[in-house]
Amino acid sequence: MEFQIIDRQNWPRKEYFDHYCFAVPCTYSMSVKLDITPLVEEHIQLYPAMLYALTTLVNRHSEFRTAFDPEGKLGVFSEMMPSYTVFHPESQTFSNLWTEYHPDFAAFRQAYRQDLEQYGHIQKMEGKPGTPANTFPVSMVPWVSFAGFNLNLQKGYDYLLPIFTMGKYYEENQRYRMPLAVQVHHGVCDGFHLSRFVNELQELVDRREVFRP
Repeated sequence: MEFQIIDRQNWPRKEYFDHYCFAVPCTYSMSVKLDITPLVEEHIQLYPAMLYALTTLVNRHSEFRTAFDPEGKLGVFSEMMPSYTVFHPESQTFSNLWTEYHPDFAAFRQAYRQDLEQYGHIQKMEGKPGTPANTFPVSMVPWVSFAGFNLNLQKGYDYLLPIFTMGKYYEENQRYRMPLAVQVHHGVCDGFHLSRFVNELQELVDRREVFRP
């Protein structure tokens, strides 16, 4: 993993970044209905499939890999990995795990299953220790569908990476749909970038062969 520092003085987004980070600090969220019919019909385990799909798209576009390093320098990670929640019914708490990304879904799913088996039972907020800097958060709310979802972060204006939240999927007009909320920082991600991400995510989910053994 590399972290490439951005030359802000010659960066095409400098004016927009400065405006939405310093003049008018701004984050925003978008909630969409993702059509996951191909995954349901193929009996693909939903959580690892969505983690894989989200990470694939995050790694495709630099605006979703842009962050501040511990010294406050702005840069882009060469690769990201998902940090995701697992629920503990007995204590009604959750833990965060993370899994290394593999471009091949079968390899990623295997790594996910190994992490879940090794760390999924640990009832601590950080179930798998040593969370790397190049991770982005994903959570699942499988008990309810939602039309909108928004996170209120006290220090969110300094957090540039995307945050994903999935909800309970449901059937509508003979299709299976899942609510997905994406929270981003306007300094690095405009409506165009987020819309492109969502459209490409749907295109990837539609490719059944990607998720088959």
